[in-house]
Amino acid sequence: MDKQKVRDRIAEIGIVPVVRASSHHEARIAAEAVCEGGIPIVEITMTVPGAVDVIRELTKGGASELLVGAGTVLNAEAARRCLDAGAQFLVSPGLNLQTVELAVREGKLMMAGALTPTEVITAWEAGSDFVKVFPCGQVGGAKYIKALKGPLPQIPLVPTGGVNLNTAAEFIEAGAVALGIGGELVQAEALKANKPEVIVENARKFLTIVRQVRAQMATSSIAARSRA
Repeated sequence: MDKQKVRDRIAEIGIVPVVRASSHHEARIAAEAVCEGGIPIVEITMTVPGAVDVIRELTKGGASELLVGAGTVLNAEAARRCLDAGAQFLVSPGLNLQTVELAVREGKLMMAGALTPTEVITAWEAGSDFVKVFPCGQVGGAKYIKALKGPLPQIPLVPTGGVNLNTAAEFIEAGAVALGIGGELVQAEALKANKPEVIVENARKFLTIVRQVRAQMATSSIAARSRA
């Protein structure tokens, strides 16, 4: 899948499940569960034991519809290992320009982390395809995304941190192109109890929220244009 298709898939689905698991096995279960729940995207963080091997296994053969990315990528060296394993996109918690440059050079989608307006602008100008706003919940949540979108409407923002079933709608309404969701979707308790059905149901709930809010926003936009 080329970068444009990866970008389109993430924007269309609107959710990037962030997998932080305590084992290789749990990460595989989480990936399969979110896919079954209707989200064919997964971000395997580098904090997962054997994360690079998990990425390699999930992308093996290239026939799967699952879009596999690497998360918590801190530097270009780690990014290279993930890309060599088959990662189709890279996500970082903060802004590392060497990592962004590598992704651009290799033609892979990059979602660089940023928090301040300066970091957001720097990440975008460096070539990041999306900008992950992290930790968003601690600095105002949806209100912060709305504030950033005012002067920066052209930058596609993906809030991560503070996104849950109660706040997801607010983030979409504020202008987020997609939502990065970790423990509120891929619950550690469900993985430890071997209850992937909990994660499947969570995925369906988040998907429903994103779709409903987007539909409402589209209807409101059409109505506003007709009144103009």
